[in-house]
Amino acid sequence: MIRSSLRVIVLAALAAMSPALASAQDDDGALVPAEPDFTLVALPTSLRLPVWKSAFRVTHRFQRRLGDGDFGDLASDFFGLDSGATIGLEFRMGIIPGGQVGFHRSSNGKTMEVFAQYSVLRQSKAGLDVSAYGSFEGQDNFQENHAPAIGAIVSRSIGDRAAFYLQPMFVNNTNSLPAELVDENNTFYVGIGGRARILETVYVVGELAPRASGYDPAAMHMAFAVEKRAGGHLFQLNFSNSFSTTSAQIARGGTGDSDWYMGFNISRKFF
Repeated sequence: MIRSSLRVIVLAALAAMSPALASAQDDDGALVPAEPDFTLVALPTSLRLPVWKSAFRVTHRFQRRLGDGDFGDLASDFFGLDSGATIGLEFRMGIIPGGQVGFHRSSNGKTMEVFAQYSVLRQSKAGLDVSAYGSFEGQDNFQENHAPAIGAIVSRSIGDRAAFYLQPMFVNNTNSLPAELVDENNTFYVGIGGRARILETVYVVGELAPRASGYDPAAMHMAFAVEKRAGGHLFQLNFSNSFSTTSAQIARGGTGDSDWYMGFNISRKFF
């Protein structure tokens, strides 16, 4: 009799908690420990923004190749900190439930990018999180080499410890040469990445973007990082073979397989 009563109480408690847990998973303003930021290193994530809330990000890539010279040369340049840098500034805002828009400006080719993202499916209901993603960018402050992109972000979180991503993306006009002079003017790539929480607020991150078809100069974009979450801030130290921070830059890839650069991202949520 007592065991039956306890069983009924436990089942009732679990039933009462289930809607609350689902509600927490669907709260766009709640902290998602496995997905603390809107990007990995350069690739976007599925993280949603509450309506009329915003986030800001600074990207910084030192231009010194880490492999140039010996260790003494690298140390004398303070591991690249004495060199010039490619810097990006980004601002995004939630405009509808599950939908956000943003603006990114990179000193790499004076590139300006506008982008939009909308959550189509949520993992709590479909087992996977799927977002539609689109962007439009141009170099020399939108004056030339316009490159629209469209794709999807498919992700799966493993509890509060890790999240994995698959991102098919089509980018038009990735080749800066006139279309009538080249065989390939577009690129289709598949971003692959993940983030794992190794300590309470410390993560390791990795990503790559192999080109499946189209224009594919140089090496594919690759990056890895370690990061620390502190309240609404995320501080990331990263290493990559490119200065890419936009869709078309990722499509064009890195400068070479053996060319690696140190950099960092700093992001801040305003919610």
